[in-house]
Amino acid sequence: MDTFGTGLRLSVLDQAPVPAGSTPADALQNSISLARRVDALGYNRFWMSEHHAMDTLACSAPEIMLARIGAETKRIRIGSGGIMLPHYTSLKVAEVFQTLEALYPGRVDLGIGRAPGGGPLESMALKRNRKAPSVDDFPEQVSELLAFLDKGFPEEHPFSRLKMSPDTAGKPDVWMLGSSMWSSAAAVEFGLPYAFAHFFSPVATRAAIEQYQRAFRPGTRKERPEATVAVGVIAAETQEEAEYLASSVRLLQVRIRQNDRRPVASPEDALQELKLWGSLPAEEGEFPRYFVGTPDRVAEELTAMARELEIGELIVNTIVWDHAKRLRSYELLAGAFGGLGVSEAASRGLVAFV
Repeated sequence: MDTFGTGLRLSVLDQAPVPAGSTPADALQNSISLARRVDALGYNRFWMSEHHAMDTLACSAPEIMLARIGAETKRIRIGSGGIMLPHYTSLKVAEVFQTLEALYPGRVDLGIGRAPGGGPLESMALKRNRKAPSVDDFPEQVSELLAFLDKGFPEEHPFSRLKMSPDTAGKPDVWMLGSSMWSSAAAVEFGLPYAFAHFFSPVATRAAIEQYQRAFRPGTRKERPEATVAVGVIAAETQEEAEYLASSVRLLQVRIRQNDRRPVASPEDALQELKLWGSLPAEEGEFPRYFVGTPDRVAEELTAMARELEIGELIVNTIVWDHAKRLRSYELLAGAFGGLGVSEAASRGLVAFV
């Protein structure tokens, strides 16, 4: 579905950021509020991330939030951005998302990744078997997960006798998530759609997307490559206000490099703390991690990025301190895209990739 009539679909990744002065419970309520709003605005998907033991980000169980958000929304696709598969068994993940599919048929995405969603201590606490040496069996887990969802175990495999519960007519769409060339190759290997976390690691974005598009082979799950990129966005009525709001996430990026997981600072506090850091490292990558500015400027920059990468969808992640300003950013962005008629956009060269 063309979300806004411009040839480019927009979706949402919510990390449930915790603003300083509020609580994680407040942040989860904010996620529900945001989901309702972007559903009404016409965004294509609403994905929730998985992070553990952080004061910064509140969502450690996206599957629980999705069960609530599905009931609070009407048409938007809901999904994980993502489930960190090494922490779980494949059967359990398959059952959880088949349950969501039974509740909200045709609306569920299962984004999977192998990152820990936290630090080494959290990874140890989440480890399935702490007595065994650490083994990266992610490819085997993915194969098993897909076999459960597709009823694809060979007859001689003992799991072929297991019946998926609930056994529904449909199944969730499975996406491979990542921020490296490895995840790009894995998406090709399993024939899955691919989402690249550009806002997290912007260096390999073009290479990973192009490798995926070039190497993809039609298979049982997808006949053609389907790729998207998750980007940071902050839109406001003026460039000055957008830059002011963005100071919170700029400080957050500095703090994360120092393993500082405090809640999201207000713009006033962020600006004061950023002064103490002096000059910040130069932005890496071909495209900015965060697109900041007026809605028209951001819309043009996003559309140009999508055209360059030859993708038809972008996933927007917005972190600001004030939840009302976060809602407003998504509203302004939707308005900018909705205001670009197809003919006008084409005349400006903004939808040449469609």
